Amino acid sequence: MAWTDDRVETLKKLWAEGLSASQIAGQMGGVTRNAVIGKVHRLGLSGRATPSRPPRPRHRPKAPARVGVTSALPKSTTTTTTAFVRREEVPVVAIEPKKLPSGEFATVLTLTNQLCKWPIGDPAKPGFKFCGRGSNSSSPYCQDHAAQAYQPHSRRRRRPATQTSNVLDALASSRRKFS
Repeated sequence: MAWTDDRVETLKKLWAEGLSASQIAGQMGGVTRNAVIGKVHRLGLSGRATPSRPPRPRHRPKAPARVGVTSALPKSTTTTTTAFVRREEVPVVAIEPKKLPSGEFATVLTLTNQLCKWPIGDPAKPGFKFCGRGSNSSSPYCQDHAAQAYQPHSRRRRRPATQTSNVLDALASSRRKFS
């Protein structure tokens, strides 16, 4: 396809109106979006009367904090979001490390499979040690530290049957429309 003077004038007019390269290619026919972009650049067309789409904000304004505010509106029963049960956090209890028979605390060099490997303190500072209490063969930690390390998986709360059936009915009816 050759760019005739008539087609170039049409391109300039549509570009000045703010149409996108895809829209211009669709209206002109027989030309691709990339061909329109290339011709616009070769012609040196820069400004537009109106942008093809509004500019996006560079940053989103932060939403105001909702501390201590309660809503006066009733909660909807047809919400489609899944509710999750909050897991109760196990309080962290400071457990004193046990001294080894030598009178020292457990270190990297003195750990064995039967000792708790729970780190106590900052490894970059002097005085860092491990718990050193007895552990069973299935866990690297003693019973107390295992309770802190391995917390039960929270399960998803099921929606009431009426709410679930309403969602399923809506999906089924929308499928029937398109079938």
